[in-house]
Amino acid sequence: MKLTVDIDPSSGFCAGVIKAISTAEQYLSTHEKLYSLGAVVHNDEELARLGAMGLQRIDRLADLSTESPSALGRESFPVPPVLIRAHGEPPQTYREAASAGIPLIDCTCPVVIRLQKSIREAWERLAPKGGTLLIFGKKGHAEVLGLLGQTDGKALIVENPQQLDALDLPLGGEVEIFSQTTKSPVEYEAVCRKLRERVGESRLTVHDTICKQVSSRHKSLADFAISHDIIIFVSGKSSSNGKVLFDLCRSYNPRSYALSSGSGLQASWFREGDRVGVCGATSTPKWLLESIKNEILTNNY
Repeated sequence: MKLTVDIDPSSGFCAGVIKAISTAEQYLSTHEKLYSLGAVVHNDEELARLGAMGLQRIDRLADLSTESPSALGRESFPVPPVLIRAHGEPPQTYREAASAGIPLIDCTCPVVIRLQKSIREAWERLAPKGGTLLIFGKKGHAEVLGLLGQTDGKALIVENPQQLDALDLPLGGEVEIFSQTTKSPVEYEAVCRKLRERVGESRLTVHDTICKQVSSRHKSLADFAISHDIIIFVSGKSSSNGKVLFDLCRSYNPRSYALSSGSGLQASWFREGDRVGVCGATSTPKWLLESIKNEILTNNY
């Protein structure tokens, strides 16, 4: 019996990534070059496609000062616009751009914009009273850096429940916690549960800030993993969301395998008659899922 292969209908780019990529494509349809502050998406295959169109990554706005005017695609300064990806940026980035005369194309996800505003307002409430603001997220992640910037770097980052034990939380002060938009709802609840045990219900305010599109994908992806014999999960190696969703798949289906491209497929993973499920992160393009489905079928694994 031959394999059958299904693609998870809920997988693929989230709305924020779709907006950033379509904006880059639209700009590059009439211009030779566009700079992106950081990787516009955590997927090497998609970055290669956009790179061929003229999208170039920079890690700091200061990197543009090392480019010659001709390399920037202009006879003289000012430089071309710089795209702000869906993850968002801290306020300092906007101040630096304004000071240097660098125009920005801001593609920060609307969900992230609302979260940045909520954190900024919460910090304005808490700081005068000696309160504490916590962010559940991955240290160093682009979105988390943007959120941290709303508090002038004063918020505390926590990545798991165990880290709460080491945090210095002032006695009697108010505590508010927010989550990075792409984190696991189950992990966030575990952190909040332990935090309640430590500081008490009366001192704690928990904000529901995980993206609804992401949280609903957890349920649909769990159902998808259970309903297939084997799961091929496609994601960039640097995708935080990819790690969370792959761990979810593996918890429901032990025969779950992660890869970033079709070249990672191994014949030993498959059994005759398997119903194969192909799925991916919010940073995984649909065209790549289709490509891997075709790779599996044409090679008769």
